[in-house]
Amino acid sequence: MKLVRFGARGSEKPGVIDAQGVVRDLSGVVPDIDARTLSPAALTRLREIDFATLPAAPAGVRLGACVGSIPNLVCIGLNYSDHAAETDTPIPSQPIVFNKHTGAAAGPHDALILAPGSAKLDWEVELAVVIGTPAWHVREEDALRHVAGYCLCNDVSERAWQLEYEGQWTKGKSYYGYAPLGPWLVTADEVPDPQDVDLWLEVNGVRRQSGNTRTQIFGVAHIVSYLSRFMALAPGDVIATGTPPGVGLGHKPPLFLKAGDRVTLGSSLLGEQRQSVVVYDDEAMGARWREARLPQL
Repeated sequence: MKLVRFGARGSEKPGVIDAQGVVRDLSGVVPDIDARTLSPAALTRLREIDFATLPAAPAGVRLGACVGSIPNLVCIGLNYSDHAAETDTPIPSQPIVFNKHTGAAAGPHDALILAPGSAKLDWEVELAVVIGTPAWHVREEDALRHVAGYCLCNDVSERAWQLEYEGQWTKGKSYYGYAPLGPWLVTADEVPDPQDVDLWLEVNGVRRQSGNTRTQIFGVAHIVSYLSRFMALAPGDVIATGTPPGVGLGHKPPLFLKAGDRVTLGSSLLGEQRQSVVVYDDEAMGARWREARLPQL
């Protein structure tokens, strides 16, 4: 199945893509595409539905992040040897783990906001793993049983904040909207081998990244098992598994995003994302965001 969330930001409804590529409304069946929907039993119940009987979503409706109410957004850094080489970084002997704030999760076609003071905005196409059942101290050979599905993630990064500011990478990874997810969550039964997923990314129509998960240093099963040693992974957790070479930081000289740039990324298995870079405007963006999230007294 290809599961989606559609509608205005903050008010998304659950949906599914039918055989004709139409978004069908699942809101009469499940409350959201989140931890409650991702267990094997819940996914089996969804597969038994005749999607043609569900109402169609409005044509051209916005797609949100394909997973809602994400408990934790974990990332793996430098997980392709050729990407490590382009950034002049030694190949890690263990997975490099960091977090993005869950507020970074965004729809696959939402704008990328060029933040105040940002000068080194970069792209990273990645395979993301969505956990379906709790995983704590799981063996590598059992790890994929805990995966509900997979999706695309653009691990957008502000490199100055990530690498030149003191502290952890989190500051450079967590800005609002810097983790577009989707367009859909492809359930694990439709991804025969997570170590054979093609990934690509273009900026303004120029191919910048081409890769395949077969060249990952640490595969998906290893990553899930490894993380489960240090944290109890929960249904709805999202793990971004690293990016192949071709990021802006790796160019000589480095190449970073600017206002008006268009980013397109995709995979033959996971669909495509499209984003435009826009400049932060406090009145149009910040004020409305704060008003929407302040309690009404």
